[in-house]
Amino acid sequence: MRETTIGKAKGILKNFLIEPFVPHKQDEEFYVCIYAAREGDWVLFHHEGGVDVGDVDAKAQKLLVAVDDKLTEEMVTQQLLSHVPQSRKEVLANFIVGLFNLYEDLYFTYLEINPLVVTQDGVYVLDMAAKIDVTADFICKAKWGDVDFPPPFGREAYPEEAYIADLDAKSGASLKLTILNPRGRIWTMVAGGGASVVYSDTICDLGGVDELANYGEYSGAPSEQQTYDYAKTILSLMTREKHKEGKVLIIGGSIANFTNVAATFKGIVRAIRDFQAPLKEHEVSIFVRRGGPNYQEGLRVMGEVGKTTGIPIHVFGTETHMTAIVGMALGHRPIPNQPPADAHTANFLLNSNSSAATPASSRTASFSEPKAAADVTPAKKLKPGVPPAKATTLFSKQSKALVWGMQTRAVQGMMDFDYVCSRDAPSVAAMVYPFTGDHKQKFYWGHKEILLPVYKNMADAVRKHPEVDVLISFASLRSAYDSAMETMQYPQIHTIAIIAEGIPEALTRRLIKKADEKGVTIIGPATVGGIKPGCFKIGNTGGMLDNILASKLYRPGSVAYVSRSGGMSNELNNIISRTTDGVYEGVAIGGDRYPGSTFMDHVLRYQDTPDVKMIVVLGEIGGTEEYKIGHGVAEGRITKPVVCWCIGTCATMFSSEVQFGHAGACANQASETAVAKNQALREGGVFVPKSFDELGDAIRSVYDDLVASGVIVPAKEVPPPTVPMDYSWARELGLIRKPASFMTSICDERGQELIYAGMPITEVFKEEMGLGGVLGLLWFQRRLPRYACQFIEMCLMVTADHGPAVSGAHNTIVCARAGKDLVSSLTSGLLTIGDRFGGALDAAAKQFSGAFDSGLLPMEFVNKMKKEGKLIMGIGHRVKSINNPDMRVQILKDFVKQHFPATQLLDYALEVEKITTSKKPNLILNVDGFIGVAFVDLLRTCGGFTRDEADEFVEIGALNGIFVLGRSMGFIGHYLDQKRLKQGLYRHPWDDISYVLPEHMTM
Repeated sequence: MRETTIGKAKGILKNFLIEPFVPHKQDEEFYVCIYAAREGDWVLFHHEGGVDVGDVDAKAQKLLVAVDDKLTEEMVTQQLLSHVPQSRKEVLANFIVGLFNLYEDLYFTYLEINPLVVTQDGVYVLDMAAKIDVTADFICKAKWGDVDFPPPFGREAYPEEAYIADLDAKSGASLKLTILNPRGRIWTMVAGGGASVVYSDTICDLGGVDELANYGEYSGAPSEQQTYDYAKTILSLMTREKHKEGKVLIIGGSIANFTNVAATFKGIVRAIRDFQAPLKEHEVSIFVRRGGPNYQEGLRVMGEVGKTTGIPIHVFGTETHMTAIVGMALGHRPIPNQPPADAHTANFLLNSNSSAATPASSRTASFSEPKAAADVTPAKKLKPGVPPAKATTLFSKQSKALVWGMQTRAVQGMMDFDYVCSRDAPSVAAMVYPFTGDHKQKFYWGHKEILLPVYKNMADAVRKHPEVDVLISFASLRSAYDSAMETMQYPQIHTIAIIAEGIPEALTRRLIKKADEKGVTIIGPATVGGIKPGCFKIGNTGGMLDNILASKLYRPGSVAYVSRSGGMSNELNNIISRTTDGVYEGVAIGGDRYPGSTFMDHVLRYQDTPDVKMIVVLGEIGGTEEYKIGHGVAEGRITKPVVCWCIGTCATMFSSEVQFGHAGACANQASETAVAKNQALREGGVFVPKSFDELGDAIRSVYDDLVASGVIVPAKEVPPPTVPMDYSWARELGLIRKPASFMTSICDERGQELIYAGMPITEVFKEEMGLGGVLGLLWFQRRLPRYACQFIEMCLMVTADHGPAVSGAHNTIVCARAGKDLVSSLTSGLLTIGDRFGGALDAAAKQFSGAFDSGLLPMEFVNKMKKEGKLIMGIGHRVKSINNPDMRVQILKDFVKQHFPATQLLDYALEVEKITTSKKPNLILNVDGFIGVAFVDLLRTCGGFTRDEADEFVEIGALNGIFVLGRSMGFIGHYLDQKRLKQGLYRHPWDDISYVLPEHMTM
């Protein structure tokens, strides 16, 4: 097979479609295409199809079908088929309408047929290219069937990519991996969809495009195990082939909004430790830059692993520009010996500045009651048929929000932000959560605890809180559309933030249409939200309080920004706070192809907001929205200085198409590339830096000019109020310690995998330990020998049941027939277990081992117990005797004699049995006694316990647990049996009761 070049991509053609030949004439070939746009779906038709169709965008007839509108044959005939012979118009109109309906029903985003052949015999599709919206899988799975998405031509499919895709599908987090050049020396492990594009851009800008090995990202707070799996996959790939110059691994990211950096770094550190030998062998250097919750601890752990393994790991935090490590890794800038360290998280949260004004004590302790409707400004009445205008100001200090979803961490973050901004009351009025009944949820307002109402449905929440004007929706991708559409029924809501990622594009477009009709601004989907310093923040935007304070987001600045990426919006907070007087407002519109509101929507808002003095835009590859900003500046509609950079410049350097982290980050034509947009913006009068590396410098330059000209007068800094740190976060940071309420040493469920006494559950099954082995781990914290595990299982089997007549089974049956549930019936039976029934295991073990250890002869032991008037526990049976032996005991005895290393106590008990049965044949060593003494032999001789440990387990009642566990199986069986037989209430018969009353009572 020969390598072929198509465009810039080189590869081997492996898949071919073989179709029947359709004889036809040139004038029977047509061209038809349907593709999605924000405002609807375009249908293109040209009466000349085939390979020589040419520039169809210029030549084809076009028809826009608006969102939710229907395409009719009349529309097609009038607007598309003007150059088609009359004899074929009906057939083509019918086909195109059917094709459009199929396109909508199966959630296509692009469908092109060229040529479409129409002959006397029928309609034939000779060649077709199509794209479907993969996020609609939960809607269309049954119709689509199993769809494989192959890599683009020029790039092979790797099993590692499939492995990460599978991890991604099973996780609520986002895990992406594309292998570009497996022999490359530059590997990346970047957190965040936007940040991953920025790092790839910077690598390519610095000449590393040919050595860039992969593109990928992890985000959305993956667990330690997921991060470990992702990291070990990359480390495995990069240590397969050596490179003469060694290799570099860039572990980068923007400032996280809610991901615990230390937790994710633990997974990466585990992978580095596992691969330390091959990493050193391949001369790998690692460069780390990260910020966000608990990032200081994450960086410390990462630096520590470098010291202990000898792998060169260079660690940087938010004091270092995000992409500076790329220049260091590629040798374009020096590596600082000791980078300046930012203050610790705790230093921000526990602000010790004595001049910090604490909010007035007049604040109420509860905000769970809604304000009266009289306090709310009534909405303006609109003329019929005129859609309401969208608000210029989305948030103020009086803004109130409903939060859809039980996102307590995000709500508490909003309240802490409100408190540090000295708001009079929390910005969250209530929560909506359909899966529980109406109730109150507890939160902190500064030092005080307050109650926030949670409603089962939106209607109740809106009716009881007429002051609410914002909805923050944490609904899942499956329910976000419905909840947002429902919310737009209520005129008081003018802003909706949709956090969910993966909403099908067709549904998003319907949301946009409805929002335009209602005058509602939508932020999202696929966003972290937005922030207005000193006023309001959406959910997790801005991260935790340490970042809020470090980036001065508790008071307004003069710079407003808009970004697609949530993580990069936090990076902009950092950059702007270091180069200007701070952020006035910032919005992340989301990474989807059709965000609810656009760059231009927010830029125009900022233009019309007097307190905004300059605007920053972080655009990206895909779409053409950024061009409108350039046109607005050129035409004078936007007069404030705009600094803009579009990320994704690396895409034009790749030989094959790469889908970046955001769904909308894909250029379908040359004008949608980041390079083209940056050039056009620069020509339109926008301030465009040479690269993202220089974005901060460009912002600083524009800001300094505004200060110099008097447009901006920096305000005096006022320290924010102190906010107490949550106990859980202080513990996470290692700032406090507290005695645990109780301790456990047998099980740990906190990690990725359940652990029994130090043994992962997968190992338990892999080694086929069985029930006896699990019991050994959980009860005795030991891996017991195989024979010991078998003996435990045999004990459970022989004690499982002994018929319905015994007291425990009887109680269980009576309880079951009284209509009680399984747990109540089982408990009733278990409560009868004691010295007289079933509970003799411990007592027998103690008595026999005490006598044996004290040196008493069997006869001396029997005489001593008789003299003291005590029964010998484990001796005697109501039915069985020396002449009618208990086969359960015989089975156990045969096994113990064959497998146990020694049976001293059992032999002693059997000698006692000889003495007792000589007096009465039913005074045998019963099953309780046998298990008791045999278990002592097991503990003492299996090699897993000291003598003291063995005696302690007997003393604390471990042996009775065997009977309780075994007999529970029988009791449950009796319960199910009675229910299955539908037995009624049990009443004991009178003739089985002897009524013995005092004589004076019978007179």
